[in-house]
Amino acid sequence: MRLKDTGLSAVELKALVKKYMIETYERMDFVADRAEGIYMYDENDQPYLDFYAGIAVNCLGNCNPKVVKAIQDQAATIMQTFNYPYTVPQAILSKEICETIGMDKVLYQNSGAEANEAMIKMARKWGIENIGPDAWHIITAKKSFHGRTFGAMTATGQPDSAIQKGFGDLTPGFTYAEFNNLDAFKAAYVEGKTCAIMFEPVQGEGGVWPANDDFIKGIREFCDEKGILFCLDEVQAGWGRTGDFMCYMTYGVKPDIVSMAKAMGGGFPIGAIACNDKAASAFGPGTHGSTYAGHPVACAASLAVLRELKAGKWPENAKKVGDYFAEALLKVPGVVAVRHRGLFVGAVLEDGVNSVEVKRACIRNHFLVTAIGTNIIRMVPPLIIREVDCDLACERLAKAIAEVKG
Repeated sequence: MRLKDTGLSAVELKALVKKYMIETYERMDFVADRAEGIYMYDENDQPYLDFYAGIAVNCLGNCNPKVVKAIQDQAATIMQTFNYPYTVPQAILSKEICETIGMDKVLYQNSGAEANEAMIKMARKWGIENIGPDAWHIITAKKSFHGRTFGAMTATGQPDSAIQKGFGDLTPGFTYAEFNNLDAFKAAYVEGKTCAIMFEPVQGEGGVWPANDDFIKGIREFCDEKGILFCLDEVQAGWGRTGDFMCYMTYGVKPDIVSMAKAMGGGFPIGAIACNDKAASAFGPGTHGSTYAGHPVACAASLAVLRELKAGKWPENAKKVGDYFAEALLKVPGVVAVRHRGLFVGAVLEDGVNSVEVKRACIRNHFLVTAIGTNIIRMVPPLIIREVDCDLACERLAKAIAEVKG
């Protein structure tokens, strides 16, 4: 649906949102009217260079033709069945995910937060069944982000943030340890109570901090030593973003459970956990479920994404172009450091340059990014971008920083 089809003006549309919607986001002051490739277009058909990609969702660009066709074909065939009969997209997608990432089983969900909830539930139940009745505690990382449902938001290591404050008692059973500090995670372990360690291989909301090789490999070894589960949240880092199909492949480790979403549907809502047989043994009929999880249209879209990511070698492109982009960003006046894995990129701004103001200036210059904290610009563009697109992004970022500095 386009704005021109409604008979409304942009002002009138914004008024409807203000009157009828509960607003929990700071809106960008334009109507996202259509999108294609690496661009989003407003109500005046002005293109915006999209390095936000729906928050790391549109991995193949906006409205990728193969994904759109898969959605259209499946919607015209069978749209929703729930999970009692077998469906073709579910079965084939499960096989191709497991074969691609080296896991044994898949459990579908609808979003990243739901995938993390499923991972938390699986880990806790596995711990109680395999370690003991008190083994339902999970160690997560400080400054992490795992979602906004109760389990996921408690797993999030930001106790002083709006994510957690004001909601009453949170879910018990979580302990936070300093990210990239192996000794801190070991110290947080409690014999007979800890069932799992869970973190993001790249902290996104925490400021785009990749895990150190020694840390993530050390956690895998520690989990094996103590007989607990190693769980990774790859809701943002997975499906090609960091240079391999899943981020853990970059480190040469394998978790017991991994969550995924965002890029998994290429723009259509879907999430999942993938796990080994050991972890999967905790779940059986009645232990978990969801009306829409494994939706045929979502699975068809995801299958198209998976096949196109592999056929186009887009994870490899993410690594190559991500390295180029990181080097180019370091030449932008006002950028003092860059942290990245593939096309999961954080540009650190010099002291006194506020990232929120820079984000707003970027939008005014038709460049979509987001701000983390007070000094980091985060960019998670489509994996199909080229070096020339990175050059244009650097130009627009430099212009925005200059405007903020005055």
